[in-house]
Amino acid sequence: MRHKAYRPARAAVRAALAAGVLTALAGCSDGGAPAGGPAAPSPRTTSPQELCTTLIAKWGHKLLTDGDSGYGDYQSMGLSNAQYEILRETLDAARAEKQRNGPDSAGTLIDRQSGERCAERYRNGVPTAGPWQ
Repeated sequence: MRHKAYRPARAAVRAALAAGVLTALAGCSDGGAPAGGPAAPSPRTTSPQELCTTLIAKWGHKLLTDGDSGYGDYQSMGLSNAQYEILRETLDAARAEKQRNGPDSAGTLIDRQSGERCAERYRNGVPTAGPWQ
């Protein structure tokens, strides 16, 4: 036979579990939208082309601004070998453009070429020639 002191303890455990479940369910709610109202938008994934463009533009602008003549380590930048080639070619062109027409023009070139070159790279989906392609 169980002792009567266990009953309040079990009730407290049940209450804590119920509160935890309700808290978890509240985290999954629609944020207070009325019933039958519009659902929250689903999260959007970033395409390989968009990710490539973002990474190339980010690193291109940073390396151009830093003024270093190097390119950095592609793995620490989160780039594949092919993306690194795009970065190097884009940065070389941007450095030449900066000499001719200034930093604003070079920045515009980085944005344009990173988009164009990544679009070309991923026009048929994700390349599958190797893990770092």
